[in-house]
Amino acid sequence: MMALGGVTYLDRVCISILSPSIMRDLSINTLQMSYVFSAFTFAYAIFEMPTAWWADRVGSRQVLTRIVVWWSAFTMLTAAAFSYPVMLAVRWMFGMGEAGAWPNVARIFSRWIPTQERGRTQGIFFAGAHIAGGLTPIVVAWIATLMPWRWVFVFSGSVGLLWAFLFYRWFRNEPREHPAVSPEERDFIESHRMAINVGHGEWHKVFRAPGLLPLCLQYFANNCGFYFFITWLPEYLRNAHGMRAGELALFAGLPLTLSAVADISGGMTTDWLARRLGVRMGYGLAGGVAYAIGAVVMGFGAAASNGQVAGILIAVAGALSMFTLAPSWATAIALGGENAGLMGAVMNTAGQVGGILCPIVVASLVQQYGDWNLPIYVLSGVYGLAALCWIFIRPDGVRREIGHPSDSVS
Repeated sequence: MMALGGVTYLDRVCISILSPSIMRDLSINTLQMSYVFSAFTFAYAIFEMPTAWWADRVGSRQVLTRIVVWWSAFTMLTAAAFSYPVMLAVRWMFGMGEAGAWPNVARIFSRWIPTQERGRTQGIFFAGAHIAGGLTPIVVAWIATLMPWRWVFVFSGSVGLLWAFLFYRWFRNEPREHPAVSPEERDFIESHRMAINVGHGEWHKVFRAPGLLPLCLQYFANNCGFYFFITWLPEYLRNAHGMRAGELALFAGLPLTLSAVADISGGMTTDWLARRLGVRMGYGLAGGVAYAIGAVVMGFGAAASNGQVAGILIAVAGALSMFTLAPSWATAIALGGENAGLMGAVMNTAGQVGGILCPIVVASLVQQYGDWNLPIYVLSGVYGLAALCWIFIRPDGVRREIGHPSDSVS
């Protein structure tokens, strides 16, 4: 799953580094490029829940393999785009294919990872993804000196195809199906998984889970920041602070590089707080406090006049938002039960709405006001609202609300 996270971010992030060459060769302006960025996210959001629903029924082995083969193929086909409309269509198809990847990861963790280890596991997973995302700008910038931008997409897509082949041969949907799992390990995992609280026939109750709306709203904020980092951050650093070449590549990848540390520490903190304070308070503190500090730090980043200081502060704020991934996904798994994939998809779809809007809003604000710092202030406010959402999230109330009053999450 760590390798999967790395491949997804490799394919997503490289387009932001290659965007100047793409815009030049295809005669695309800034606002049009924002729609190219959002075409992927829009398709991803539309097909997220249907794909997760499908995986909850047939298993992640088949569905996740299909997802990676599809998106890798369209990553490679990005190299064939010869006009703005074709680029829009290809990125739309790319997003359609990648939809459901993260919910499938949540579904796999709900089957394979004991409850008390889920925060750490989510943290390690996202750390792998963010390390790949942080290194991608540097790697892509280097590869782009060796080959045209079109061949960079071909290379990126081929990595995904290799992953899909190895995953399908090795992975099994349940621990008891894998030949390398001993009976003792199988029994341990299955006895320490959270009891099922929503059956396949009750998938609609996913949408009535307590705290679902604020959970979705705070994840909207997370993706707003993430999609700014992987789309317009290089242009912000270039236009607002005059960064160039190697320095630009370093600072463009810094938010995701620092996020790897935040992912692991966020996961460990989430598990530690939940053991001592209970699930609701533990998850709430891990998520809410991180967002609150991130909002303040992001505001200072927007106000900084020095480019290096601004880049570091924005990266730290972004990492703090990623600190919340472990409590967010652990909550989604707790609320979803047997439908953990669908619950993760609902939350992630809300995040994709933020991903759709962010590139367009940033481009529109800059085009109208000519100030690259204005979107950073807006993002600071969004993080502040996300901190408030954690007051109302209820990961410990799911059984009382959905049919299993005798079970205890914590």
